[in-house]
Order: sequence, then structure tokens, then C-alpha cells
Amino acid sequence: MLLRAYQGSVVTVIGDLPHGPRGYQTLAAVAGGAHPTQLALAAHLGIDRTVMTYLIDDLVKAGLVERRLNPADRRQRRIVATAKGLRTFRDLERRVREAEDGLLGALDAGERETFRTLLWRVACDVRDIEPAKDPCEVAEELLADGA
Repeated sequence: MLLRAYQGSVVTVIGDLPHGPRGYQTLAAVAGGAHPTQLALAAHLGIDRTVMTYLIDDLVKAGLVERRLNPADRRQRRIVATAKGLRTFRDLERRVREAEDGLLGALDAGERETFRTLLWRVACDVRDIEPAKDPCEVAEELLADGA
């Protein structure tokens, strides 16, 4: 139930960002400077590389990221956040954090941070085990099975 409430509140906050939560995850990875190539982003986020192409295309059309030649390998394109993309990400990051804080209001600030850290570790572990599945779906299945 918490995961559905979280997903619902975050989707509302993200609004019309291309590809919703996946677009946000991708923009976050690009804004953080991690995984600069499209293929590396796809592998890191567990997104099919064909789907990643369309996702990046839409983020480019929205003016949030751009493809640049990779000076180390001209066959590759680096994915780089634009100034608009960085501003958008910072705003969305703040709004997502506020939504999370509202949802986790029963916890103090330190407990919320611990919860986020632990949830992140579990989500990353789930992605490594079953990269094709959404971590929220896997978590719901585990809870339904009594795990």
C-alpha cells in the first residue's frame, strides 16, 4: 500500500515529464553525470536499449538533454543535461522530496533518510536480480507472498 501511495504521489509531482517516473530516473542519472552514453544509461536503469532510444528522443525534444559526440569514441553519443534539464531536475527533485516527506510524516527526518537509504539498497538489489521488472512490482509480490 505504501508503494502505491508513493508511486501515485510521485507521478502527480512529476507531471508531464516525458515518460513519467522513467524519464525522471533517466534525467536524474544524466544530471548526476553518471553513465553518459545511452547504452550505459539503459544498462544502469534496467531499461531496454530500444525503449531508451525513444525515451532520450523525447527528453531531447523537451529540451532537457542533448546528445553530444563522445570525444573518446566518436561512434558513441554522450547524453548531457541541458541548463533547462538541470533546472527541471532540481525542481522535480525538491518536489519529489516534499511528496516523500508528506508520505513519511510519521518518521522524523533521520528515520526518513534511513528509510530512503534502505529502500534504495533494496530497489538496486531487486534491479540486479530481475532487471526487466519494476522494483515496485517485485516488492508487492514479495509482500503478497509474506516475505
